[in-house]
Amino acid sequence: MTGFFLLVACGLCAAQEGTRLELSLEQAQQYALDNNRTLSNAALDVQKSHATRWKAIASMLPQVNVQGDYSNFLGYKLNFGGMSIPMNPNGTASVTAAVALSGAQVVAIQTTKIAERMADLSQKQSEQQVRDQVKTLYYSALVMEETVKLLEENLGNMQQLYNYTEASVKAGIAEQTDADQLLVQLATMQTTISSSRRSLEMVYNSMLLQLGLDVSTEIVLTDTIDRLLNLQTAAELLTQDFDIENNYNWQLLNENVNLARKQVHSARWAYAPTLSAYYQYSAKTYFGKDEGMNMTPPDMIGASVSIPIFSSFSRLKAVKEAKFDYEKQLNTLADTEDALRVQHRQLCYNLKTAFETFNTQKQNIDVTQRVFNNISNKYEVGAASSLDLTNAGTNLISAQSSYVQALMELVNAQIALEELLNK
Repeated sequence: MTGFFLLVACGLCAAQEGTRLELSLEQAQQYALDNNRTLSNAALDVQKSHATRWKAIASMLPQVNVQGDYSNFLGYKLNFGGMSIPMNPNGTASVTAAVALSGAQVVAIQTTKIAERMADLSQKQSEQQVRDQVKTLYYSALVMEETVKLLEENLGNMQQLYNYTEASVKAGIAEQTDADQLLVQLATMQTTISSSRRSLEMVYNSMLLQLGLDVSTEIVLTDTIDRLLNLQTAAELLTQDFDIENNYNWQLLNENVNLARKQVHSARWAYAPTLSAYYQYSAKTYFGKDEGMNMTPPDMIGASVSIPIFSSFSRLKAVKEAKFDYEKQLNTLADTEDALRVQHRQLCYNLKTAFETFNTQKQNIDVTQRVFNNISNKYEVGAASSLDLTNAGTNLISAQSSYVQALMELVNAQIALEELLNK
């Protein structure tokens, strides 16, 4: 229901603004869940598993077939003990109902039920991954936009300083090398801004793909970094216990173990008999002539039992093969459990490190920005050289790059731990 109202709202917005779509993070995630093509395929896999299960169930239910045929012997007469029996044109209609039961069919139904659960788990895991990917892209876009904004502000300040220096050179109170150094710094900042804009465009293109939108659609992000970045929520992840059974990877592997166990049962059922029964009703009609020789009974029933006796040990080897696969799945599950526990420790370590790095880089960019502003003021009054200003600008660009990297590492570390914990 939430997705429906979101689609209506987004549709109205798109109708009013053309190809412009305004989305908060939550709306972007919900839009992706409703329109992402990968999730559509996952939903189709769930429906396919339902159909496969009912197909297996139907194999144990009666199967009814209707058959009709027409025969014309072109006037031929059968000579039987001196009697001439005409073979007149005739038609036969028959209805057959049959049923066959075996233990393998029961196991097949149980197997399709496991496959159905696995398809459902895969869909939920895909939904989680899409939400996380949209969240990462949303943060990346916001961070890149802030980066471009800061760089453009610094570029404007640097341009003013360059204009001031160029005027000073013409007035003979400054050297040309000072202006040249600032010109190189301007070119460096412009290159950095252009690179950041291209990266931002790539992020938006990736978001369009995740949301299933046309490439001509303009996405406008309504949330801000300050609103979304909740350090307390991220810190709380470090105190939460790791319930391994809540992890989708573990759940899927556990279902693989169940599936391998059912394959062992299926191989064992090859030793069991197969029961089958049928009922057939037939009606024969002669066309325009007397009834001829009719050996077709109107009603017939039958039953059979097939008991396997000897297969040159092929069934025995099939059971052993299924057992080996089952043991392999148990080993894989045990290895995965250990790996997931190690991964949890590593992700907690990564998040702690990302916290520390982010706090350091946040302080660093504040200090570097103040230093750049201070040296810019000093340069205007002749208390600082152009080299000092160039170094301060380079340090500011480096600090901004380090801050962006630290912020994204913090976001990625939080998302990775949330995905592991299935939060």
